[in-house]
Formats: sequence, C-alpha cells, structure tokens
Amino acid sequence: MPHEMIIAEQHGRVGVIKFNRPEKLNALHATMSAEARQQIDDWNADPSIGAIVLTGEGRAFCAGADMGGWQRQIERREAGGDGNGAPRQQPPAPGQRQESWTEMWQHSKPAVCAINGPAIGAGLTITLGADVRIASPQARLSMRFVRVGVMPELASTYLLSHIVGVSHALDLIMSGRIISGEEAGRIGLVNRVVEADSLLDEAIAIAAEYAFNPPESLRAIKRQVWDNLTNVDIRRVMREEMREFVAAQRRPQFKEAVTAFREKRDPDFHKVES
Repeated sequence: MPHEMIIAEQHGRVGVIKFNRPEKLNALHATMSAEARQQIDDWNADPSIGAIVLTGEGRAFCAGADMGGWQRQIERREAGGDGNGAPRQQPPAPGQRQESWTEMWQHSKPAVCAINGPAIGAGLTITLGADVRIASPQARLSMRFVRVGVMPELASTYLLSHIVGVSHALDLIMSGRIISGEEAGRIGLVNRVVEADSLLDEAIAIAAEYAFNPPESLRAIKRQVWDNLTNVDIRRVMREEMREFVAAQRRPQFKEAVTAFREKRDPDFHKVES
C-alpha cells in the first residue's frame, strides 16, 4: 500500500522504514507513527523479512513531538475543552491490542534504529525498546522532556537506566541536554557510531546478520531477555510516567515552554508561578 509519511523498502531479508516528514525534521505525527507501526506488524508476519531497520529521511531521525499540537492542546484547555495532553491513538481494530512502541519492540523481529540526525524527546524514547541503536557523529540525541515542562514516557525512565546506567540516565533526563552521536557511543546509548554516508548500509548489514539466524531462536531470545528485564510491571511504569506527564502539562511551565518555542527564545521557568 502507498504511504503518506513513511518510505518502506526491502533489502534482501531486511525491511527498511524511513520516517518521511523531512520538512518537519520527521517530528512525530499520528499518521507517520501509525504507518510505521503497521509496516512493522506486516513485516513481522512476512517470512521473507528477517529483521527491520528504522531511520529518518533527510537530515533528522525524529525531532520529537509536534509542538504545534501541544499549542492546540493548551488553547483547548484554556477554552474549557479537553486539553489534558495525554497522547491519543486511534482505537485498535476488534481483536487487536493497542500497544506502545516499547511493547511492540518486545515481540517484533530484530530491530535496528539508524539515528542519522536529531532524535529528540519522543524521537529518542521510541528507539529505546529496539534491539540495537547506531548513530552517525552528526546525530543529536536528547531526553528533552524537562526542557519543555513534561516527563519522559514509554518506560524510558526504566529502560534508559538499564541501557546507560543510573547516573548517565539521571544526567540525561534531569538536564535535557543534547549530546552528539559520539558521546552517545561513549556512554552506551548507541551500540556504535558510523560515518553518515555509510550509516544505513551498516544498519542493513547488522540487521541482515540477525535475519540470517533461525526465526524461532530469535523470537525465543527476545522473549527471554524481555521476560528477565520486565519482571517489574512495565505497564505500571508507563502508567505512572503518563500520570506525571499529564500533571506536568497542566502546570504553567509547560505553557511557557511551548510559547517560548514558538517565539524562538529560551523559556523562563522561574518567572511563572506553579
């Protein structure tokens, strides 16, 4: 089927998905996310595909949330409507579960994220449940949530600590700073750093190596690793994150962050009253 906001390609036994809103730095959009997730579901059921690569078209991987949508939420709330900020997705079809990106990665075929440019906020957290992340030196990664007055989501407060360690995770989450692909490699946020002109080829090569192996064994490996990792209730983690996320969006600092973004200035979180 033709896609509006992604590009889907097959390279041997590897399926490649490219976010395709380059004019918006591939900022998350409901259509783009739905198309990517549906393509992953389709390839999970396709025996000709053994592994999946996710990357971005143009100079960004995914610049995170669409701030214009957050502005509209603020306006609806101030007008007395429903603007609580909770992410909304289309209801699942009958008989289907509605899953987060984190849950989807747990049972997908092996997945490699090739971070070719900015991966900011939700543009980074959607990668944390994938099996491998590689990045170019030009990549820019950030847990930006605190800088826009909200909380991380997708169980990233749990997963990030396991990926980079508690101290690095707290540093990234509490500062909201943007780090280079090279620093991401040093702290283990990405598995390796690859020059930009060979990033996609390297991601496909890694995925092809996984795709060579027996599918049943790969499924068992992922199931066992995730079972051992998520003896905690990962859904409870995500519920608690979302509770804090929605609470943060009701604070004046969130409106200040969105307004500052639109006015192309730094927010002043300390001039507004809580």
